[in-house]
Amino acid sequence: MKKILLALFLFLYPSFLAADEPGILSLMYHRVGEGKYPSTNVSVEMFNQHLQLIEESKLPFIDANEFKEMILNGAPLNQRKILLTVDDAFQSFYQNAWPVLKEKKIPFILFVNTREVSQNHPNYMNWNQVRELRDSGLVTIGGHSWSHDYFVNMKIEDVKNDIEKSHQDYSKELGLVPDLYAHTFGETSEAIINVLRAFNYKIIFGQHSGVISQNESINYFPRFSLNENYGKLERFKNILKSRAFNIKEYTPKTILLSKENNPTNLKITFEEDVKQINCFDNSGGKWKNTKINYLNNQTIELVFDEPFQKRRGRLNCTMPTKEKLIKWFGYQYSVIN
Repeated sequence: MKKILLALFLFLYPSFLAADEPGILSLMYHRVGEGKYPSTNVSVEMFNQHLQLIEESKLPFIDANEFKEMILNGAPLNQRKILLTVDDAFQSFYQNAWPVLKEKKIPFILFVNTREVSQNHPNYMNWNQVRELRDSGLVTIGGHSWSHDYFVNMKIEDVKNDIEKSHQDYSKELGLVPDLYAHTFGETSEAIINVLRAFNYKIIFGQHSGVISQNESINYFPRFSLNENYGKLERFKNILKSRAFNIKEYTPKTILLSKENNPTNLKITFEEDVKQINCFDNSGGKWKNTKINYLNNQTIELVFDEPFQKRRGRLNCTMPTKEKLIKWFGYQYSVIN
């Protein structure tokens, strides 16, 4: 019945086809209040400021179940909402952020890498705390491997064994195996994605900037990664003003770059005029304006003159809208030598 109603909705309201959708803003946190880890930490003050800005923006939160249902049913993401995600199950998040989120009844996904949790590592939540979050009704547990190792450099058989170990832990401690997953370090390859799909993960996230839409890869959804640098308030305000581009397709859909294909130019076709687009990339090891070849008003080729450096090649494209929003597309390559 739901699929019939969706089909009827799309027939009656064709303007809400996937190409036109504003999309979902997914935010990613790790630690809160652990200043000695600035690349994965936000201060308690910054975290509370983020929540205040979200409240002022009037953007609602979306819980994992609603998000999953919309994505898997192909429903248009026609209202901008916030999907809050947290990686690694750090103790500082439990101590400094969870009480606030619980009080405000804000839902989120907790991606748990299980090795340290099972070992009662002092920097991580324990299983009792993970179960407390799950049982609150606000938190959905996602997969994040056993070891949190750098899978891109591992043999595929070792990746399979690692995921299997995590599933044993989830089954033992939670009585279930998650079907949402976040790539460790946000880095991956086509081969790793195939393994994760074989383990029945339905939706998989990266950690590159951008807005989730039905036009993005379900195996590599973007998330805005927030830390002491990239969580600064002016940038965060721009994130809250972001929406998806009307992308038709991009080619090639390469994720892993090696000496043989680094760099590879990217061709993007939009369902809109993109004459005002600006793109930036970190090829050659530093951020700069990307060279754009306009094939027509709706199709561009992004030209990278230098190879991306190991390990992360990143690209961000933005464009202002008449509604004073910012269209935002991001992409990340995993780079090996």
